Amino acid sequence: MSHQTPADQAVARRGPAGPRHGWIDALATVLAALIVMAVIASLGLWAAGAADLPDGAFPRVVAATVVVAVGGSVEFAGNAGFLAETHADMTVIPLSVTLAGVMVITAGFLRPLRHRAVAGASELAGWAARVAVLWLLALTAVGLSARQTFEIPLGDETLGDIGELLDATPRVGFRADVPVTLALGLLWLAGVLVLALLVSRKAPLPARMLRFQESVRPAAFAMVMLLLACVAVGLVIALVVAATRGHAVETFAVILLGLPNLVWLVFTIGLGATWEGHVEGPFGLPMPQLLDTVLRTPDISTLNLRTLAEQDGRVWWLIVVDAVLLLAAAFLMAARSPARMHAWQHALHMMVALVLTVLTVCLVCRISAHYGMSLLGIGDLGGELSGDLLLRPRLWTALGFAALWGLVTGFLGGLLASRVHRRGEVGGTPV
Repeated sequence: MSHQTPADQAVARRGPAGPRHGWIDALATVLAALIVMAVIASLGLWAAGAADLPDGAFPRVVAATVVVAVGGSVEFAGNAGFLAETHADMTVIPLSVTLAGVMVITAGFLRPLRHRAVAGASELAGWAARVAVLWLLALTAVGLSARQTFEIPLGDETLGDIGELLDATPRVGFRADVPVTLALGLLWLAGVLVLALLVSRKAPLPARMLRFQESVRPAAFAMVMLLLACVAVGLVIALVVAATRGHAVETFAVILLGLPNLVWLVFTIGLGATWEGHVEGPFGLPMPQLLDTVLRTPDISTLNLRTLAEQDGRVWWLIVVDAVLLLAAAFLMAARSPARMHAWQHALHMMVALVLTVLTVCLVCRISAHYGMSLLGIGDLGGELSGDLLLRPRLWTALGFAALWGLVTGFLGGLLASRVHRRGEVGGTPV
């Protein structure tokens, strides 16, 4: 237990009125998160070619990307005159932008709480409420700016002339659903703040919750480190690909917008999970080409180790990579847990933590996108005027493999950690 001076105890008794929990700190946290997310989204969209969108739509597309990244809702609408209609929908989370926002908000939220052993529930609630109020105000401004309508060029000159003659030039617009965005954005923020308290070993907890930290905090920290390690490995591979195989701009677009989407998907496949998907039309998966090849079939395709290995046998190495990462995470979890815990307890903790982690990945990495134009309400016109992209997990299979991997690696990690000297209980001196 860290020692507090009388001054520290006095600050703790004053609660949220203390200067370290003021509105200025909350404002700095919210603004820093939104600025970082906007910068990451802008660079990623620029690399993807969105800067060439007509009618000055780029800033509004950036705003829409930030809205979606924090769990908000963006609706699509379109028309193509009296003879035709356009329709579009998209469900995808740019997790690179999301991850950047999570890290900034976590750091800003935990900063005033560092070097504390215990904090009252009212103190934590007051500090979180300040951040939440300013977050809702800022998200309202972003949501109101995330709306635009622009024409979709038909490509061929003759086709364009026909479209203009028939008043059938497709127009697509989008706008953020502000009430839904505020509700979901608040839930997203609450999840981030709770995760911050669960993961950080130095963050104070109310006295009644201290008994949960022995089993929850080490497992939560290990899972966060596991996901970040996957991103780090993917980043190294992406940079090597950009430097050696060309297409650097497109690769950086993937890094800045959807690198976690890709690497966490691949991580679950390495565990044995199966995903289903389909790619048709201009939509595609920019990296690696292997995924696009497997999914671009007439019917729904199966995406797992077997189908990927049919295209490239090196895919089997994913099992080895996942095993190493999971064993390292299990060892880290056990090393941060009380020394009195047994290996079977570590196995259970690892199993529950990994199942919840894989469940989260399956929920946030699924993709559904469609764009089409129909003439007189009949069917979709082909070519560049329609496209589909679908990617969804077979959830129970993924969770079953996660439970099995968690039990095995948790038990082995507990055995390995039993030979390592630890500084004592989780509630002891922070490291």
